[in-house]
Amino acid sequence: MAKTQSKKSVKDEKVDLKFILKNVAAAAVFITVVLLGISWWLSAYTHHGKNVTVPDLTNMTGREAAKVARQAGVRATVEDSVFMPKLGGGIVFRQEPRAGQVVKKGRHIRLTANAVVPRKVTMPNLVGYNIMEAKAEIIGHGLTIGSLEYVRDIATNVVLEQKVNGRVIRPGTEIISGSEVTLVLGLNNKFGSTIVPNVVSSKFLSAIDALHDNFLNKGNVICDPGIRTYADSIRAYVYRQDPAPRSSRMMGSRITLYLTTDESKVPSK
Repeated sequence: MAKTQSKKSVKDEKVDLKFILKNVAAAAVFITVVLLGISWWLSAYTHHGKNVTVPDLTNMTGREAAKVARQAGVRATVEDSVFMPKLGGGIVFRQEPRAGQVVKKGRHIRLTANAVVPRKVTMPNLVGYNIMEAKAEIIGHGLTIGSLEYVRDIATNVVLEQKVNGRVIRPGTEIISGSEVTLVLGLNNKFGSTIVPNVVSSKFLSAIDALHDNFLNKGNVICDPGIRTYADSIRAYVYRQDPAPRSSRMMGSRITLYLTTDESKVPSK
């Protein structure tokens, strides 16, 4: 009788062990499937490894820009408008991120279009801001940077004055959206030089942005005969610049740009 019970006990232990092993294996498979599912979902959600180049959406209507953006694998919507009398109503003239940047597939591109009817905006107080903070405020208020003026001061690239149409403008003043703001900035001679960026093959407005980001100004703009209007210049590419890229210049220097709409004249970067 004892032997029978002993055999039964061993048999029960084997059954219990098999049961435990089966459950452990099932749990391992379940966890693996869950982890693979989460990994797949995160990859799909973040578009892991799927990068695209932002297309140039300027000089298009909002609807055209949205269509081109979809075809390129990103999304684009008009989120702001300013009034530029030289440009047709509803035409996109600024985008963020800029054309040519590499982003995740599905990234949202924010567009600024030209308003059909001019509207008024309030001039912000930029005095005391550094140039990058001032630029963000200018764009956020529907304005644009006209030029950078430098004067001797210990605080390099800090705004000392803000001007519109050559006159100092007080914060809170109502002005037409899209107005060009001149920033008067400090310049310490110890930190007064900058490197000229390569803007060849860039669209006109993107080239100006790149110059401002490097503390430089647009100088003379020399256009091919086919460029007759402001809209033509927005569509045009820089095919030459003077001085050459990567040369050193004082902050505030002006860079001559040569524009064309003939893409065969535009060298690749």
